[in-house]
Amino acid sequence: MKLKTGIFLAVMMFLQYYVWGSWYVTMGTFMTKYLGSTGLQIGAAYSALAIATMISPFFVGMIADRYFAAQRLMGILHIIGGILLFVASKLTSNAPFYWVILLYSLAYMPTIALSNSVAFRQMSDPGKQFPLVRVFGTIGWVIAGFMIAILGIEQTPGTFYMAAVVSAALGLYSFILPDTPPLAKEPSTAKSILGIDAFVLFKDKPYLIFFIAAIFVCIPLSFYFGFANLYLNQSGMTNAAGKMVMGQISEALFILAIPFLFNRIGVKNMLIIGMTAWLLRYLAFAYGNMGVNAWMLYTGIILHGVCYDFFFVTGYMYTEKKSNDRIKSASQGLFTFVTYGLGMFIGTWFSGFVTSYYSTGQIYEWQKIWFVPAYIAAAVLLCFIFFFREKKEIEAIR
Repeated sequence: MKLKTGIFLAVMMFLQYYVWGSWYVTMGTFMTKYLGSTGLQIGAAYSALAIATMISPFFVGMIADRYFAAQRLMGILHIIGGILLFVASKLTSNAPFYWVILLYSLAYMPTIALSNSVAFRQMSDPGKQFPLVRVFGTIGWVIAGFMIAILGIEQTPGTFYMAAVVSAALGLYSFILPDTPPLAKEPSTAKSILGIDAFVLFKDKPYLIFFIAAIFVCIPLSFYFGFANLYLNQSGMTNAAGKMVMGQISEALFILAIPFLFNRIGVKNMLIIGMTAWLLRYLAFAYGNMGVNAWMLYTGIILHGVCYDFFFVTGYMYTEKKSNDRIKSASQGLFTFVTYGLGMFIGTWFSGFVTSYYSTGQIYEWQKIWFVPAYIAAAVLLCFIFFFREKKEIEAIR
């Protein structure tokens, strides 16, 4: 891959995740202040992305991959997305806002797969080159958080304005990306997209236990994505969005340790560390405050790297190692579908119900709220330790 091409792809990834990081983290805070939303309504809005995650593979696999150049379709979807984000910033009631966010999510989520396709098709050695390009996506998310803090727009519609402008810019930029024409192949089937071929993995009891645990872990994950920013703002933390990027920075750092630890302490211990971090994070949030226990709030943020990397990234690697060549793609697709799709859908609605139950108007009983994902994380952790029996070592990653 030429240096010029690598730079084009790095900018693409930077903007792709800059857009997401601009509105997603602070949406719950925006909805509370400008729409008077309840916890249930906030959870429903976040569920839109989970719905889109379940639908987008069909769009990409059965339509986009067959009939459209990836970079052009991505450009159109991002321009549409920019318009929808601008519309969302102008709404003052919850029902229209939900439908606009759902439409936006349906436009945005396919662009993740499309951007990956554009990148992979230009690379001579994806195994070495893709991580170097993809890391700019994490940088984009981090910079978006810093910009929200610098501009002082965290609790204003400005986050949507910023995301809308960058989305439209990325849409235009996409048309000058390297050409990525559709591959001459038959459209994917619903069976292949859903990863049904990978069901054979469930004959392996350890993997089945892990798979079930992954779905339930999405419940505490949903509490963090949907309500952490609102909680930190109501706790008195200034520029909470800017400080929450410490979670993405820790994610980028901890991911470097995974290949080293995966081969030395084993998959079970890696997953246990990840689930334990979920439990510690919510206990830290439950007992933290901006007084003497402010360190607990920052600990909860920084633990994001361990929470995400040691469970989900390790999970993708574990799935890869359990799959044979025939079902590798189906296995990864199935894992994504049931975690970021089905699992997050369940989690966003459940977190919405819980926060609504423990609130009166805009007053939230945060300690009781954070105990719920802590209890769930503890239950999943204990069940996982008891049932998961991986008898053989996972082969080393080369």
